[in-house]
Amino acid sequence: MAQSLIAPGLSVFNIGVDTFTHSVTGAGGTATQLDWQPPGDADPRTAWELAQITSDPHDPTSIGARIDAANRIAIDRILSSQPVLLDVRQAADVWPGMGRTLLHAGAPVPWKNMCGPMHGAMIGAVLYEGWAANADDARKLLESGEIPFASCHDYQAVGPMTGIISASMPVYVVKNQTHGNVAYTNVNEGIGKVLRFGANSADVIARLHWFKDVLAPTIKQALDAVGGIDLKAIQSQALLMGDEVHSRNTAATALFHMALSTALAKAKVDSTQAYELLKFIADTSQFFLNFSMVSSKAIMDAAHGIDLSTIVTATARNGVTTGIRVSGLGREWFEAPSDTPVGLYFPGFKQEDANPDLGDSAICETAGFGGFSFAASPALTLLAGGTVAQSMRYSREMYHITVGRNPAMSLPALDFAPAPVGIDVRKVIDTGIRPVVTTGIAHKQAGIGQVGAGVVRVPMACYVNALHAFARRYGST
Repeated sequence: MAQSLIAPGLSVFNIGVDTFTHSVTGAGGTATQLDWQPPGDADPRTAWELAQITSDPHDPTSIGARIDAANRIAIDRILSSQPVLLDVRQAADVWPGMGRTLLHAGAPVPWKNMCGPMHGAMIGAVLYEGWAANADDARKLLESGEIPFASCHDYQAVGPMTGIISASMPVYVVKNQTHGNVAYTNVNEGIGKVLRFGANSADVIARLHWFKDVLAPTIKQALDAVGGIDLKAIQSQALLMGDEVHSRNTAATALFHMALSTALAKAKVDSTQAYELLKFIADTSQFFLNFSMVSSKAIMDAAHGIDLSTIVTATARNGVTTGIRVSGLGREWFEAPSDTPVGLYFPGFKQEDANPDLGDSAICETAGFGGFSFAASPALTLLAGGTVAQSMRYSREMYHITVGRNPAMSLPALDFAPAPVGIDVRKVIDTGIRPVVTTGIAHKQAGIGQVGAGVVRVPMACYVNALHAFARRYGST
């Protein structure tokens, strides 16, 4: 009997420990190893809590069915959102009680725990505001505890990398025209020595003042002349032109440049200032990144606060931890230590130089862009590493952990399939598939800047922690 079971020509699928295949292959058979693991990393508590809220097709009144209904509401809000860029204002005008508070990317983090780039950017913001005369005095002021810190997300804002926003910085104002919520972001500085990577030299500070004195009022005049710019339309079109609208924004920036040029002509602004602005944008291929982020923020905030919903509405990294927010779980962050991105490095740098994952820009993936739409951007593999086939696999993989498809976001390489959207905590834990994020890689020392680009996965512990909180809040009701 034993010999007949392992006779040549036998073909089996094996789930679990791969050593069980040796007897088959040793006898001339073939064995296919399935990449599978028990839900919840085989933790009994996690698996049980997941089972309690899994859908039961035979019981429409079960908690699983009610969660599905809540998630459908969230997806409807995401798909119907219409984020439009309306204005540019100073941060202190948007948040009158802001004072000396410095906003940063990711979940709240105290000074002593901040990463190197975050420290450098905080010092730069203090110098920009004139609260200290030099970097040493700025550091002492920040160490003293006199400067409050807060998460950008707690102010309905997002910022790339360190994400620093201070009182006199200009912020873009984006309104979700469908649902009425508003979101904010700062100005993209380009690459190299920039504040968001922790640089704080005189030229960095001078550029920030140019944003306030020239760029912001000029864009404001243009927006006033045309009534706003539709960001979702630009994102959708850019996906058809080779962007995934997170780490690659070349097409989106060009489309925004076109829209702004028309608006500037109608506004009849100072020609020198218009030229300076348009040249800066033309020279900054990532200029649209902040718009993609704030558009995604406006979209996902509309889906937040729905009882029983397990849809992730924010993903953010502060350079130490990665945190997520879940629609049905309020403003709580569910955090875990950040992974370090894997990708290609600029000449002279290596993996050991990289800071753990950093920035609010993973809000793009949360809304279905970035790694979820990687198939739209084969050119990104030249910067982030991997292959074109791998970029398509990433997008296909994300369908397994989402509950919606966005017809406004077509992926040409996948026969124009709608992009996956709506990360479900339950599906992430059940499949063991962690969301993939395309990202820039920051040097762990302040001021050196971007040293590469690649991909990173959101830690599984974020979703497990959220599931435990969900079980505490909702039980099996």
